[in-house]
Amino acid sequence: MDANFSIIYIYALFLLLASSIMAQPVVFDIRKYGGAPNGDLTSSLARAWKTACASTSASKILVPKSTYSLRQIELNGPCKAPIELHIEGNIAAPENPNQFDGDAQWIRFGYIDSLTLSGGATFDGRGSIAWKQNNCHQTWNCKKLSMNFGFSFMNNSIIQDITSKHSKHFHVNVLGCRNITFNKFTIEAPAESPNTDGIHIGRSTQVKILDSNIGTGDDCISLGDGSRQVSVENVTCGPGHGISVGSLGRYENEEPVEGLIVKNCTFKNTDNGVRIKTWPGTSIKIPVSQLRFENLVMINVTNPIIIDQEYCPWNQCSKQTPSKVQISRVSFKDIRGTSATKEGMILICSSGVPCEKVKLTNINLKFNGTPVIATCKNIKPQVFGNVPVCTS
Repeated sequence: MDANFSIIYIYALFLLLASSIMAQPVVFDIRKYGGAPNGDLTSSLARAWKTACASTSASKILVPKSTYSLRQIELNGPCKAPIELHIEGNIAAPENPNQFDGDAQWIRFGYIDSLTLSGGATFDGRGSIAWKQNNCHQTWNCKKLSMNFGFSFMNNSIIQDITSKHSKHFHVNVLGCRNITFNKFTIEAPAESPNTDGIHIGRSTQVKILDSNIGTGDDCISLGDGSRQVSVENVTCGPGHGISVGSLGRYENEEPVEGLIVKNCTFKNTDNGVRIKTWPGTSIKIPVSQLRFENLVMINVTNPIIIDQEYCPWNQCSKQTPSKVQISRVSFKDIRGTSATKEGMILICSSGVPCEKVKLTNINLKFNGTPVIATCKNIKPQVFGNVPVCTS
């Protein structure tokens, strides 16, 4: 009996070790492809990626700790097995915005299933020159600049322990993705850097942004049309314009936005906290529903809670025709802290399609030590607990 047990134990241990060995990814060290410290990484990374992507076993591209430069690059799939890009060094973009192909991303990943981007690297977009040339925050007729990262048509992927710094335009664009996670992701840009949105999500499902710090000159996180099942948890935002749904309702063929949760987040010295914004003066009809904003701390935030269905920057539309975007089933719960303005809650809904089923629970915001006031229009919220009284 004991002998049989020993044989079974040894066989099981052998299988465990064998599976562990088989699970180890094949490592592709960038130095074997010509990648040298303080050098240009572009060609060597492209070669390593091509080889690793063709591997039928899980692969790992290793970029050891050092400083590198990197020109604009596309790292596309489909790959034959899961692939990890592990970068320990600091990566610098070309400083001159004219060295980029228009508004394409500096580093673009596309058509990949099971990507991991990790290693603790800082990707420096070196955007200060570009910011001086950027007037997109003043007019739509402007020169588009390059973003740091693009993740397009990706599935089952994770970006963790990575820093995006000083992007020329948006830091991250997520398009057409499913099940993509940003974990311990850091974004750095000064408050005066125009249009440097942190993470913009569009037409993507199951996007998670967790345990991250985002400081930028525009929205920390923004959701475009077609964003579904998005989770934002344990994120610190500031400086920046807060976390925004929209703007929506400006373009034809926009898709619904549904299933957002923003939870356990902190906003420090931001222009907005949590915001929903839609355009009036258009014929676009899409639903925005099932949004939850819960357990949020506001620290000196100008507009902690805002629904703006009269969003019309630079007089690009007519407010005479109300927004046709229907906002419903929205919950603001356990939101506390300080507002930089007396009017700490603004809920301006559409006169054409008023907001429906909006819940307000325990909103404790103060301005100079006294409770904020709330302005409400075309909305009859359900109120629970301590909430500022709506005035029109």
